[in-house]
Amino acid sequence: MDSFESPNPPDKPLVQVLLEPLLNDFQNWFQEYKTLLTSSQAGCLAASQRHELVEQIEHAQQEVSTARTLLLTTDGQAGVETSMVMSWHQLVLQCWQTARQIRQSNETL
Repeated sequence: MDSFESPNPPDKPLVQVLLEPLLNDFQNWFQEYKTLLTSSQAGCLAASQRHELVEQIEHAQQEVSTARTLLLTTDGQAGVETSMVMSWHQLVLQCWQTARQIRQSNETL
């Protein structure tokens, strides 16, 4: 046995161990921002801006849900393209900036 091999292999493939929590985090972040954007606090934003961002979030939520389903149904043998993860990350950053704008606007009221 190689000294780097674990005598007890993990129950889940490494990709699943790493990717599953990340996908869950994306879903949580997207839901949090969607809730904020549909609340009265987001009234400082134009309706079109809120609507567009909510649509982007809903699309990303569907993508993340599909990726999670594939990951689980293949027992961790399916991954996600880095470009997809990066697009979700960019959307989270955009949402973070928008949430900051909402908070700042509400603080000045």
